[in-house]
Amino acid sequence: MLNSLRLRAALLSLLLLAVLVGIWHISTSSPALQTPVAGLSITAEEREYAILMGDLPADDAAADSSAARQDGFPTPLQFATSAASSIADPFYDNGPNDKGIGLQLGYSLARVALGYALAVLVAIPLGFVIGMSPLLYRALDPFIQILKPISPLAWMPIALYTIKNANISAIFVIFICSVWPMLVNTAFGVANVRKDWLNLSRTLEVSPLRAAFRVILPAAAPTIITGMRISMSIAWLVIVAAEMLIGGTGLGYYVWNEWNNLSLSNVIFAVLLIGLVGMLLDQMFAQLQKKVTYVD
Repeated sequence: MLNSLRLRAALLSLLLLAVLVGIWHISTSSPALQTPVAGLSITAEEREYAILMGDLPADDAAADSSAARQDGFPTPLQFATSAASSIADPFYDNGPNDKGIGLQLGYSLARVALGYALAVLVAIPLGFVIGMSPLLYRALDPFIQILKPISPLAWMPIALYTIKNANISAIFVIFICSVWPMLVNTAFGVANVRKDWLNLSRTLEVSPLRAAFRVILPAAAPTIITGMRISMSIAWLVIVAAEMLIGGTGLGYYVWNEWNNLSLSNVIFAVLLIGLVGMLLDQMFAQLQKKVTYVD
């Protein structure tokens, strides 16, 4: 029954993908959508803006209709060709502004890993302490509620001014956006461990440290992993925007650089890669969550 449902869901997903690609192909292959209005006279500034926005001016379209298709929104075939070229050599390095998408992905993953690891080292132990102390829980809650909703990118100017290093500032932004979901979920999970389990550990004269690792941690683990999963999603979301600001390397910079080069095919490929990597990271934590979730 379950396998049949999965098969039907997969077939429906493939059908929806085929429909979307078909709509994309029809939309980008239509001459009315690709070719600008003939006879339109524009200034040099308007022409430059039109090219930046992906619209080919009429003068150029009359001279070369094929260029209109190249400078407009890419067709599925053009996208597939560009994606295949990027995948064929993802780790090339031709200088600061010309690196393969594999290298850019590596830079982004490294920044996320460092910032996220620092957040884990801070949030989970601190969350344990807060969750086990009702006094600390109430005392620190106002500070957490004030700092938690602040946009991570709002910290970037402060980080750049104080740290004075773009890469470390990006890692700090990942840290500051990852720490709150983990901290809140850890504290909540620890504070809501069933009281009869704690009472039983006291009756058996289990030491507080042993009870923390053998009773509280297993009971709170599903909630803690949920916080880690949310934090990873936010971290991966933020790093792209942060790299657009700091420049240099990373998928965010790659997207911005390809946009400046008017290569929409590469931009779309990078966006899809960001989504795919984000999905894989989320599934990794989903599998971990299943392993620590106990069913009565």
